[in-house]
Formats: sequence, C-alpha cells, structure tokens
Amino acid sequence: MSEEKLLDRVRSPEDLRALPREEIPQVAEELRAEIVERVSRTGGHLASSLGAVELITAIHYTFDTPNDRLILDVGHQGYPHKMLTGRRLLFDEPGREIGKDGGIGKFLRRSESDYDAFGAGHAGTSISAALGMARAKQHLGDDGIAIALIGDGGMTAGMAFEALNHAGELHQRNLLVVLNDNEMSISPNVGAMSSYLSRKLSAPMVRRMKTWTKDFLGGMPGDMVHWAQKAEESLKVFFSPGLLFEALSFKYVGPVQGHRVEVLLETFDNVKAMLAAGDGPILVHAITAKGRGYEPAERDPLKYHGVSKFEVETGKMAPSKPGPPSYTRVFAETLIELAEKDPRIVGITAAMPGGTGLDKFQRRFPDRFYDVGIAEQHAVTFAAGLATEGMKPVATIYSTFLQRAYDQVVHDVCVQDLDVTFAIDRAGLVGADGATHQGFYDVGYLRSLPNMVVMAPKDENELRHMLKTAIEHPGPAAVRYPRGSGVGVPLEPEAKAIPVGESELLRDGDAALVVAIGNTVHPAVEAAAELAADGTSVAVVNARFAKPLDTERIAPLAERCGVLVTVEEHCGRGGFGSAVLEALAEAGVAVRARTLSIPDDVVEHGDPAGFRARFRIDAEGIARTVRELLSEREGS
Repeated sequence: MSEEKLLDRVRSPEDLRALPREEIPQVAEELRAEIVERVSRTGGHLASSLGAVELITAIHYTFDTPNDRLILDVGHQGYPHKMLTGRRLLFDEPGREIGKDGGIGKFLRRSESDYDAFGAGHAGTSISAALGMARAKQHLGDDGIAIALIGDGGMTAGMAFEALNHAGELHQRNLLVVLNDNEMSISPNVGAMSSYLSRKLSAPMVRRMKTWTKDFLGGMPGDMVHWAQKAEESLKVFFSPGLLFEALSFKYVGPVQGHRVEVLLETFDNVKAMLAAGDGPILVHAITAKGRGYEPAERDPLKYHGVSKFEVETGKMAPSKPGPPSYTRVFAETLIELAEKDPRIVGITAAMPGGTGLDKFQRRFPDRFYDVGIAEQHAVTFAAGLATEGMKPVATIYSTFLQRAYDQVVHDVCVQDLDVTFAIDRAGLVGADGATHQGFYDVGYLRSLPNMVVMAPKDENELRHMLKTAIEHPGPAAVRYPRGSGVGVPLEPEAKAIPVGESELLRDGDAALVVAIGNTVHPAVEAAAELAADGTSVAVVNARFAKPLDTERIAPLAERCGVLVTVEEHCGRGGFGSAVLEALAEAGVAVRARTLSIPDDVVEHGDPAGFRARFRIDAEGIARTVRELLSEREGS
C-alpha cells in the first residue's frame, strides 16, 4: 500500500494552512513532482509552473486566500495554484484533460474557481488588476489585501510600470507585488531588470534598527548627516535593484531565495505584518529558476515552456507526426529569402522570437532583428519610426497580442500611411490556449483603418506570395495566417507579388457562390466538389484580400447565382462576411446570403477541428449551408 502524500490532504488553501509549518517544504516537493507527472500525460505549461512552486505555496500558506486576492500575471506559472485550489485531480481526467473540451483551462479563469481572482492570458496586467482590487477593498472597508505575482518578463510591459507608478502615488497600503525573477519570459528576457546581490530584510528587528539609525543620524551635525545619507544612497545604487521601486514609493524587500520555503514563509510573515501596519505598497523580489527541480526543464526552459506529452524519466517528448511545414516556418524562411535580396527588411517581435519563427531570422540577420520585450505598443511605433527613414519593418505579432497595440496601428502607422508590414501569426482558432489567445478579431479591427491592406492566404504557398506583396506595398499591409501545419501544397521556388485586391476564381458555377478567405478556402473547394457530385454547380472564390475587396469579381457572380455563402475563421461581427455584404449593398446586388464565421461569444479551449464543425466552417458545414439556402429559395 502506497504511503499517503501530504498533498492528498490538501484540497484547498485552508487545508494547506492547517498543516504544521515544518511540513510545507514537503508539500512543495510533492507538488513539483505531481506537476511533472500529470503534465507528462497531458502536455501544457511546465517550466514556468515549476519555477513558481515554492512562491505560490508560501503565498497561499501565509495569506488568507481567496479573501486576500492572488492575481497571477499571464497564468503560465499557474499550475501549482490550480493544484492547491481543488483542481489537482482534474488535470488528466480522461476525456477532459487540461486544455481540452470540457476540461480546466491552461490559464486562470474567474468562472473556474473563486481562487482565480482575475483571468489573463496577456502579460503585464497583474499589478493594474491587483491595484484595482486593493483600492476596492479599501473603499468597501474590507481589510483584505491584493497580491500580484509577476515575472520579470512581465515587467518589460509598460503597463506594469504604469501600475507601479499609480500604486506608489496612491500609497496603496494593502497591495503586495511579488516579482518572480528568473530572467526569462517565454524566451530569454530582453532588457530584464538586473538581479544585484542584495538583501533588505523585512524582520521587525531590522525595521526597528532602521528607525533607530534614522533617529541617531538626526542628532548628528549637518555635514555628517549629509555625507551619511550620500553614502547610503551610493551603496543602494551599487548593490540593490530596489532603488527604482523605492523611487515609486514601494517598500522593497529582497532579493530573497525563491526556492527556499522557510525563507519565503518568514519573509511573507514579516511582509504581512508590515501590510497590517499600513506599510504598503510592498514589492518582494524573489530569485527563482524556470524549470526548477526537473533537470530537462532546468537545462532547456525554453523547450519545456510549453510541452506535449513526454517521458518523465528522460524528458523525451512524443515525436511530431510527419507532415507539411507550419505556416510559421514558411513565413520565417520566406522572410529570410526576401531579406537576402533587400537590406531594408528588418524583423521585429515582442518577446516571441521562437513562437513567431523570427529566431531563424535572428540567426541569419542579427543586426536586422529586434526583440523589444513584452511591449507590443512600442514594437509598432518603433516599426513606424523605422519606416519613416526608408526601412521595411516586418512586425511579427500574434493576432491576440496585436490587439494591445491598436492605437499605435491606427495613429502611428495608418494615419501616416507608413510602410509597415504586420505578420499576424496564430490568426483564428488556437486550441488549448483558449479564450485569451483566440485570433478572431484582427480583420474586424484592421479593415476599418485608412490605408490598410488586409490579406489571408489559402495555404502555405500563397503565404509566401502574400508576404512579398505586403513588403513591396508602399503602405500598411497585414498578412494573417493560422497556427499549425500548412495544407501540404508544393512551395513555388520564388515568391511573387499578387496584385493588391485581386481575388481568385477557383471553381465556376451558377447555383450558388461561396466566397472564402484564408484557411477556409480549401474546405470551400471540398464542399463544392461534394455538391457537384449531387448535381449542384457552385462557384468558389478565394477572396485573398479582406481589404480592398475584389467587388468587380464578386458582385457579378453573386448577382448571377442569387445565393451567397461567405466563410471565415474570424468573428462574424465586422469581419470578412460583413465586408462582402457591405460591398454588395453598395453595388446594389440583392442575394440570399449566409455568413459562416465564429459566433459572437467567448470561445474557450478545445479541439479546433471540433469548433470548425460546430461553427459550420468546415467542408461539411459549408455544403450543408448551401443546400439549406437553395432549399429556402425553392420554397419561397
């Protein structure tokens, strides 16, 4: 009979707090082993969670969560939190594993647990949210506190410093920021805060010594006080990263060892007492190691940031199935090919060189590659500045993250009609990462902007041509492409520009017209072939461009057929289908129409193929929709 784990007795932080203090290090050890074991069966975010085990355990043990609000930045580090808050056994529940339909989410979600105080999938939001909660508690007479756990990668986001500045100005006494400093976000940090060898102890005796020293200096002659203060400031600058935070009116505690549970418990006890005395806001600086305690993840935390299933003993991941290259890979290789011929091309990413494929570009052109950190707003305006001087910047940003720079796209690029290419990766359904990462909104928020060209390839070969088109276009241009593998079509040896706004008639017909864009084009062709087998002649247009739209081709076809279906892997409100209907209305063409798209709702994590079937944007759904429209027309 196996020995019971301490972790088996912890179904909530209340159970954790009921354990003797000396047993908490063992809980952390068991928690780390459990994360490795369960994630090896399900895949997920591993290295970040391993690095935060002791921090999250100590916070839940010391503070009265959920009354004291714990807000995790992004959520990559959230697996210890999920396991300590009642979701440990749900990670690999058959058929409902983490990130699968009906399973728990990879990120924190308010709908999932009372302990998930704030849901987030984008970095840099935790301090702002925690400050809002802390302030609300103060307004309501609640003595609870708010704790933001943010990585040093998150600290590269300008929003984090905006929140620190505001919290300091408010002298928010019930706010604690815990900086999890492992010198990495997903990739190694750029411009990360240095971790100097320093320690500001938070013990009551040390605080009393500081007060006594201040009083003692106050009785000294003026010159001696002046030089003593100068010496103290010089030492702080040399030894401590805390001067910046103290300039923002935070009490700085640290650096502390982020994997020594007894040190963390003592530190958080002292900090809790300081907060109770109204001595906030406070920042605790903890030094950790991403992937801590699992040797393969410690050795290569980038590789083990997000993992598929793997063998615990060796760290060996399940081999990828052979297949077509990914859109990301084709993009990167094409960009390198184009940059070989044009020295004006530069690549820009916001802390995602590996995810966007720009790490390959960096290796080939290190002097023409820029990783600006988690700072999408800066990335876009930096690209705009480059463009004013004749460079050809390619800002490569996931669809969900480009949303964070919308004002810069409008004001700094489009209004000035600057030559910036936006390579929008992860457009459409993203699978297990869920609601915060879905790329459903870029066409809607880009096609309304002046001077902007918006396009989406039907396959990986067309992506090559569209990237060249965007770079050669003398103004703003965006290419959106999905996550995952391409269709498997041959790649032409040379990328060739497509005339801007020109669609492609893939199949002619007179019973109905299907106008598709992006990765819905091939399913539309399959649907037309299925309908042709039944004797129904359907025309299929690959729109290529959401803006400008090829109305000259689409309008006559729609008028001739009288039945129209548009298809897109994007939200329906303001998306591609809306653009087609607007164009037909302006042209005075009346048709019986249906727009197939993502519904106006939050789409959580799950299998993209299942969602495509549910939303009718697969071949079967398109064919069924055409049949229904034709039946309605016959019955009217």
